Amino acid sequence: MSTRNLGRSTFGDPKNAGNLLTLEEAGILLNEWVPNEKLRLHMKQVAANMKAWAIEKEGADEPTALKWELAGLLHDADWEKYPDDHCRVIVEELERRNIDPEVIHCIASHGPSVFGVEPVSKMDKMIYAIDELSGFIHAAALIRPTLYEGLEVKSVLKRLKTPSFAAQVSREDIQDAVSRIDIPLEELIQFIIDHQKKIS
Repeated sequence: MSTRNLGRSTFGDPKNAGNLLTLEEAGILLNEWVPNEKLRLHMKQVAANMKAWAIEKEGADEPTALKWELAGLLHDADWEKYPDDHCRVIVEELERRNIDPEVIHCIASHGPSVFGVEPVSKMDKMIYAIDELSGFIHAAALIRPTLYEGLEVKSVLKRLKTPSFAAQVSREDIQDAVSRIDIPLEELIQFIIDHQKKIS
């Protein structure tokens, strides 16, 4: 039985603010929990987009950018091993490790309709928006002989209007997420194309 609704909205302990995994520690966790290379790639792409957005659009310092990057890197860490308990397992693991509650809340809020946790901070709202779009844009790139090279925003928008393409991606979630961030969909799509094409 699925227990994905987390049933709470606060995570971690405020006294752990600033406590973060190193990228090496996060990588070890991913290697243990996520054998699927395609899923690992998705998480790395979301992480790269999150880090770049924090630095380029939010003027984040290094520790803040690392928070954004870690949230992206770990948001689906339990999806493969614990699909019915996705995101509960990773949330509880990070709480056990005394990780910054902002990172844990961000991960918990990356799918509000599933996990019952509303995105509050800018970091929360951006992972919600970037997550679904990142996977969708990657799918759009994979069907092209040149992959990301020459991939245009208008092509992605056209695919979004084709329900049969990447049908598992919720258009409603994308629309909801983008409505929360006051950024044009076209601008976000271009940003994601530019930043995740470098990740392999």
